[in-house]
Amino acid sequence: MLFFFCALAQEKTVPTKPVDSLYREDQFYINFTYNQLQNFQGLSQTKFSPGFCIGLLRDMPVNKSRTVAFAAGLGYSLNIYNNNLQLTTNSSTTSSAYNYSLLSTTNYSKNKFILHYVDLPLELRWRTSTPDNHQFWRIYTGFKLSYLLSDRNKYVADDQTTIYKSNPDLNKLVYGCYLAAGWNTWNFYAYYGLNPIFKSADINGEKINTASFNIGLQFYIL
Repeated sequence: MLFFFCALAQEKTVPTKPVDSLYREDQFYINFTYNQLQNFQGLSQTKFSPGFCIGLLRDMPVNKSRTVAFAAGLGYSLNIYNNNLQLTTNSSTTSSAYNYSLLSTTNYSKNKFILHYVDLPLELRWRTSTPDNHQFWRIYTGFKLSYLLSDRNKYVADDQTTIYKSNPDLNKLVYGCYLAAGWNTWNFYAYYGLNPIFKSADINGEKINTASFNIGLQFYIL
């Protein structure tokens, strides 16, 4: 009997963590993509073209259960396109700063655009999250406005390297829609550009209206 009362006296109550009924989800993101240029005949990718994005989103739930929300944020993206579109110096008084042509695969060893953007995403969110379970299904769709910070074109052929920077023929503002959907850590991501990355470039009078299509994986933190 004495042992029983001692055991009761030593028993401690473990405090329970309060449920956060005003929680917010997925406020940091990172993604890795494969980039593809669209909408121009003859333009092709020559190697794997990677992309990378990172940013912050402010989650703003709109229903009591917090399964529907809006989010707005700020991010950075790097897009690389290995392709067969060559730039050469333009000495004429045309609207383009450079001459453009399509290369055959035997003419060079490397030709790529490297584009750095600051991103402004705005999205609508649906998820199955609860205050005490952060493993859930999600479907997030949105619109992204991107401002070009810097750009570089690198061309390598016969051990000779040519680099062009700050191409004025590129659009400073590009925009498109995107979708992120998945379970817990793993989320499919796709982005489709709605305007071309070039504003004043052409080949033999045909405007280069190519836009970006990116697919990959997106990961959320917090």
